Amino acid sequence: MSAAAPTPSEYIVHHLGHFSTKHQDKIVDFSILNIDTLFWSVFVGIIGCLVMYLAARKATAGVPGRFQALVEIVVEMVEEQSKSIVHGDRRFIAPLALTVFVWVSLMNCLDFLPVDMFGAIFRLFGNDHAYHRVVPTADLNGTLGMSLGVLALSLYYGIKIKGFGGWVHELFAAPFGIKMAPFNFILQIIEYLAKTMSLAMRLFGNMYAGEILFMVIAMLGSAAALSLGGSFLFLGHVIAGTAWAIFHILIVFLQAFIFMMLTLVYIGQAHEAH
Repeated sequence: MSAAAPTPSEYIVHHLGHFSTKHQDKIVDFSILNIDTLFWSVFVGIIGCLVMYLAARKATAGVPGRFQALVEIVVEMVEEQSKSIVHGDRRFIAPLALTVFVWVSLMNCLDFLPVDMFGAIFRLFGNDHAYHRVVPTADLNGTLGMSLGVLALSLYYGIKIKGFGGWVHELFAAPFGIKMAPFNFILQIIEYLAKTMSLAMRLFGNMYAGEILFMVIAMLGSAAALSLGGSFLFLGHVIAGTAWAIFHILIVFLQAFIFMMLTLVYIGQAHEAH
């Protein structure tokens, strides 16, 4: 068994592989689809919609139950944040922020599933080498896709609130006046790009790091199973895994909250003139 066991680097590289339409040889290849990222993003999105639908359907005017109270706390939190950041019509923006928070939270929570669970499932069907990653937010393609959606909404609201002419004028006139139009335009483009990339990279980096750490902890358990360190490694596996899982709960919801807040900030900036 020890001869057939993968090395730590092989173990991690395998678990970082995506179930994709084809192997990626280039840094950027838009012809490749990561099917696992798409599937789990849609799946937890449907779960989130069902949860909120059930909460709305079972809502009562009397004393709320625990489930209704939890949902009301989340809704009120998002409403207060959107009210303090976006000054204008929030009929679409507040539900958008709620959707972002719930969706990103559920995608992040997939990181609590056992690292080797899907590998064990695939082995039951005779596939020992299947690639599958379950956390969409640990895939830069997933977070960048959401970030591009936020960018599109920021541009939409900028044009809607200021008018196309006003938006173009601000693109060339802010922040140093129309005489510095070329310089202003370059700064504005850099700002849009920086916002989009930082929004995507922040969520991706935190979830990717958490995923790597879970894999490292899992290798303690595998080493103990192979009697390379005995009970000491197994104890370290249990303690480290439990401690990191508890701490990761904070990271999961904190990153969802940050992504929601930055979405509101960027859309709120689109409502304001320089």
